[in-house]
Amino acid sequence: MTAPVRGPVTRVELPGGVEAWAVSRTDLLKRLLTDPRVSKDPRQHWPLWINGEISPEWPLFTWVAVQNMFTAYGGEHKRLRALVSKAFTARRVAALQPRIEEITKSLLDRIDEAGRRGEVVDLREEFCYPLPIQVISELFGLPEEKGAELRAVVDGVFNTAATPEEVTDIYTRLYAALGELVAAKRELPGDDLTSALIAARDDEGGTRLSEQELLDTLVLMISAGHETTVNLIDNAIHFLLSHPEQLAHVRAGRATWDDVVEETLRVKAPVASLPLRYAVEDLAVGELGGPDGLVIGKGEAILAAYAAAGRSPEDHGTDADRFDVTRLGKGHLAFGHGVHFCLGAPLGRMEARIALPALFERYPDLQLAASETELAPVASFISNGHRSKAGLRS
Repeated sequence: MTAPVRGPVTRVELPGGVEAWAVSRTDLLKRLLTDPRVSKDPRQHWPLWINGEISPEWPLFTWVAVQNMFTAYGGEHKRLRALVSKAFTARRVAALQPRIEEITKSLLDRIDEAGRRGEVVDLREEFCYPLPIQVISELFGLPEEKGAELRAVVDGVFNTAATPEEVTDIYTRLYAALGELVAAKRELPGDDLTSALIAARDDEGGTRLSEQELLDTLVLMISAGHETTVNLIDNAIHFLLSHPEQLAHVRAGRATWDDVVEETLRVKAPVASLPLRYAVEDLAVGELGGPDGLVIGKGEAILAAYAAAGRSPEDHGTDADRFDVTRLGKGHLAFGHGVHFCLGAPLGRMEARIALPALFERYPDLQLAASETELAPVASFISNGHRSKAGLRS
């Protein structure tokens, strides 16, 4: 059977002519994300990688080349996740709350100063971005002066329209910055996550993360740890300003800030589509609850379309595209599902739950000062946010 051009399982072409199966219905995604016949390791299960057909200039190269729990399969994934979990504990995340509140207040004070000068504030630039950047920098012990470089290289990782030259440059700068960080923390460990990852050992063999696994784990956690939260806060602000009746529900007590966060995650997942997974053997889609007759062949790539799943009419009804903080069923896959569920989900939620009420309490009359067409999306089918929140007026 020929693959349909639309539907919950369809063939898509990624940059560079690489083909994959995009899966966009929640029930199918959950089955695939927990099926042992689906791998995240290109070294074992993706013929294009094994045969050397994926070059370092490919825009998605970093997403599949890293050696960390993001691309691990089976027992190797279990080992890596256990090591990272020892460092990235619930206690460490919970302890960040007072500091996140402090950073949020400082950023709002800075916006106040801009307002007194009569400036129109770009909230993505002045609030949505610097909060997660500062939190993740302090969490990993990154020097403050490295913040601008961190932002630039992470933007590059998420830019799926990057040229081969840009991809190579970003890859080099990323590993140079992280190599310097690891060297500094080995020489002078601190109370930070980088030092904790360097020191983490497993319970059985006493092994640590290898040097490449350590660097690639930092790539994963620092990149995902701030870009997704930027988009979550950005999208929530945009929804509330463009749907004032929804903000009124929150202010009247008919909905909570938790409702805002979860509905934002559902309607506009911060990561729209996540590369890549691979079929370990032929998968009959009909047996997974999808269209009969389709087969995802052994070694073929799979793209998890999280944003599309959040708006699936099969899961959320005919108004699935509508932002509604009073909606009873806000289930989503914005942080993944199964053994690869995002370890940073509690931190991202905490930052949004602190930032949003603080912003709207400080500026009860906040409004959009730009048209919808001016709020262009980022140049990525992975990152799901705006290039700028141009012209937000208090």
